[in-house]
Amino acid sequence: MGAGHGHRLHYHGHSVVHRAPAQCKIIALVLFVLAVVATPRTEYWAYGVDAVALAVVIAVSQVPPLYIAKRMVVEIPFVVFAVLLPFIAVGERTQFLGMTVSQHGLEAGLSLLCKITLGVIAALLLASTTEPRDIIAGLEGKLPRQIVQIMAMMVRYLDVTSDQLRRMRIARESRGFVASDPRHWPVLAQSAGAFFVRSYERGERVHLAMLSRGYTGSLPGLTTTEAVPRHWAGAMLLPALAAAAASSAWWLR
Repeated sequence: MGAGHGHRLHYHGHSVVHRAPAQCKIIALVLFVLAVVATPRTEYWAYGVDAVALAVVIAVSQVPPLYIAKRMVVEIPFVVFAVLLPFIAVGERTQFLGMTVSQHGLEAGLSLLCKITLGVIAALLLASTTEPRDIIAGLEGKLPRQIVQIMAMMVRYLDVTSDQLRRMRIARESRGFVASDPRHWPVLAQSAGAFFVRSYERGERVHLAMLSRGYTGSLPGLTTTEAVPRHWAGAMLLPALAAAAASSAWWLR
């Protein structure tokens, strides 16, 4: 994967969560999200239990909550959809904050907002406490080898392609081009096409260089910390609590 290729989401630390094997954290994230999704949509207390448990893990990881909050912009499209859902859904109407909205849409919107928020925070916590190369190594043996190889190369060359895109933007702006209205979209489309061609050609050159150096279908360096029972036990605490909350919510309905 190459040294020094960290990620902007990663927060350097030495907590118990940081030191946990990547494969344990990945499985814990998947099980936690499944438990949150399985929670009945109107049992908001269960979401509260999940949020408290997640907050405890964040505190143990020593990742500043503000660090995660700033990176939750990825959730904005889902938040917009959840806010609009009570107004566009059909069915029985009810009063909420002085407005008449759909009862079914309101419940679905609040539930979607809770589930998406919990899932995004959990995913950001994984990214904040795990190096990208460790995440890829943790997926080794759990996904098809070709997919893992593609993901590894994507992470490895993400900064390279991002830098190329930045240089193209600087080149346009140095020539006085600033995209300010739809008339400039053809120029942006041409830039996107040139960027794709250059990236494709770079990928071909990299592949040929790998073959000339003895590449046989597997990348070296995809090793992760061996997980022992105590690692799995610690990682499963969060999804186990979320599963217990979901089960209790279904039982108490």
